[in-house]
Amino acid sequence: MATSDRPLEGRTIGFLAAKEGTEQVELTEPWKAVENAGGTPVLISETPGSIQAFHHLDKADRFDVDAVVSQVKTDNYDGFVLPGGVANPDLLRTIPNFVRLVGEAFATGLPVAAICHAPWLLIEADVVRGRRMTSFPSLATDLRNAGAEWVDEEVVVDNGLITSRNPDDLPAFCRTLVEEFAKAEKQAEIHAAEVR
Repeated sequence: MATSDRPLEGRTIGFLAAKEGTEQVELTEPWKAVENAGGTPVLISETPGSIQAFHHLDKADRFDVDAVVSQVKTDNYDGFVLPGGVANPDLLRTIPNFVRLVGEAFATGLPVAAICHAPWLLIEADVVRGRRMTSFPSLATDLRNAGAEWVDEEVVVDNGLITSRNPDDLPAFCRTLVEEFAKAEKQAEIHAAEVR
């Protein structure tokens, strides 16, 4: 049962990461925020093993993969976090299973939090049209061309989509994604109601 100090208790949040290129702090800070709120973070990548995270262009730490995207179903998750780094979303948008997963998350109303360059994957999944959002500034034209309203703000929430610009925005991004994920109806509750 979720409490005010553990609002994500019993919820599973998927983190999408390519084999290399994820900006480490954009993975680790939201991960800690989910854990501190009582949620269970799960690292999803294209292959088993581990991913290589980066500090900008320099190799950082490796992180163990918990689930392979080809086997991931949205109904086992209560939300998704898309860390940035230039290479991470650029690789993810070329992998059909990641594009499928993001599309399904939006189709089923799951909350999605994307920071920095991560909206490239959202563009590929064609889920940004008509949405107000932000990103790393270099994606502004890409997002506008895909039908989004791009704004230069620390954190933007639009109907379950949480976006931020860069690592400086992480405190607001993490706080907001926990709030939004906690507000979203838990998937298990949805399925229980459908079965009744």
